[in-house]
Amino acid sequence: MKIGVPKEIKNNENRVGLVPSGVRQLVMDGHQLYIEKTAGEGIGLSDSLYVEAGATILNSLEEVYETADMIIKVKEPQPREVALLKPHHILYTYLHLAADKTLTETLMKSGATSIAYETIQDPDGSLPLLLPMSEVAGRMATQIGAQYLQLDRGGKGVLLGGVPGVRRAKVTVIGCGVAGTNSIKMAMGMGADVTAIDLSVKRMAELDDLFSTKITTLFSNIDNIEKAVMESDLVIGAVLIPGAKAPKLVSREMISRMGKGSVVIDIAVDQGGCIETCRPTTHEEPTFVVDGVTHYCVANMPGAVAQTSTYALTNVTLRYAQMIAKLGVEEACQKSEALKLGLNIYKGDLVYSQIAKDLDLEYTELKI
Repeated sequence: MKIGVPKEIKNNENRVGLVPSGVRQLVMDGHQLYIEKTAGEGIGLSDSLYVEAGATILNSLEEVYETADMIIKVKEPQPREVALLKPHHILYTYLHLAADKTLTETLMKSGATSIAYETIQDPDGSLPLLLPMSEVAGRMATQIGAQYLQLDRGGKGVLLGGVPGVRRAKVTVIGCGVAGTNSIKMAMGMGADVTAIDLSVKRMAELDDLFSTKITTLFSNIDNIEKAVMESDLVIGAVLIPGAKAPKLVSREMISRMGKGSVVIDIAVDQGGCIETCRPTTHEEPTFVVDGVTHYCVANMPGAVAQTSTYALTNVTLRYAQMIAKLGVEEACQKSEALKLGLNIYKGDLVYSQIAKDLDLEYTELKI
């Protein structure tokens, strides 16, 4: 199969879909690899490293799409890229379609088959291709929140861990999956007063075992969320429902009752987010202020630590890329139920029911 890796064109996105070791493996498997010029430059991977691994360097985005049958990316395709997709293409990347009707409709019109990293799901319910980026984003959220609590960044001038004789910052994490748990770990490590809120009693018991009495766990209901948010210096939203929009759990009214200079970060903003006042931002303009509260809502947070993120991501995406390239989409999905759940659009048809429901679009049952 002819496999293409374009250079990411989303704002400040320096991750790349394959590293040279992945290229080498796919070439050994008998495939032809085409990499756009300087695709890995942002993380120190030169074109020569890709050539040594067996790839051919192409000069433009357009050449990659014209040449390749399968496109391996990191982030959802931008309008310029969607326009290049044809019915024979297999697109393998993060998509987050539940929060983007326009992208979903244009991908359907292209006739291409689109496989989303974030909806590939193992039998135990885990999301193996989302996990590494959730780990990165969760840890970054606390780190970034601590920075924006500083006076010079518009915050209230609170040190997350305090000092002897002075209170610690209060951090509330809503949603305690992989991202939320990593936010909690970082906040605890920095000495903050941490409250974790989740809908799963089982998960709260696990957190209690994991962190003992060092954090407060609360069941997710409007009263607990409201009180915790109002008292917090930093609120981190980490609510994710696979392939679906996140529910709005933190209202504008709750935000308005936080102290001036407080900070909110919504990790799942690319899936709609759980904080009503959040909207996607970029690394160039990462924040905005609502009612005196700083909002950090960058949709591709791990892109800021692109080297770590790229290697963590490609460690888990390569396996399925090999399977698709060797067997084709149909046979690969027959052999792997996890991969089958990653199919969002098949030959132009929307085949993921939750996305269809969220966006009020026609759903087609997948038959392969």
